[in-house]
Amino acid sequence: MRQALILCKGEEAGVLSQKDDGSFHFRYLDDWFENPLKPSVSLTLPKSKQEYFNKNLFACFYNILPEGDNRSTIAYYERLDDHDDFGLLMTIARFDSIGAITVRKIEP
Repeated sequence: MRQALILCKGEEAGVLSQKDDGSFHFRYLDDWFENPLKPSVSLTLPKSKQEYFNKNLFACFYNILPEGDNRSTIAYYERLDDHDDFGLLMTIARFDSIGAITVRKIEP
């Protein structure tokens, strides 16, 4: 299992996990979920539920990833599989991304 901390405007909002079967799990952190002033990280992951499951990487995180030649080039230089969405996300969205979301790898 791999995990990453999801930050919204630099604040810890939740944890994204990829299970051994390849499925994904997103869970809002308790403090973020319980604070009515904190927004959801995406319209597709509203704070109406604290946990979400999906067979594929959630669209709001997948859409951060580059496409085409840019994706292939980054995968090559970072020594990642071009089809490893989660690995690319943890690499690409560490410091800056389009929008308010950044991603920090959680070391095992």
